[in-house]
Amino acid sequence: MPAGHFVYIPAILLFGLVAGWILGSRAAADAYAAELRRREERTLRRKDPKKA
Repeated sequence: MPAGHFVYIPAILLFGLVAGWILGSRAAADAYAAELRRREERTLRRKDPKKA
């Protein structure tokens, strides 16, 4: 195995870790915002069912 692999493989693994961290945090933030919207809509429907 060439010596370049000792740098290339850990660099790619680190890149994947960082990319996964960023994409995962965005997905979690979107899911949290969607849950807040659902809760708010549910609360509004319970207060005044005629508007829903």
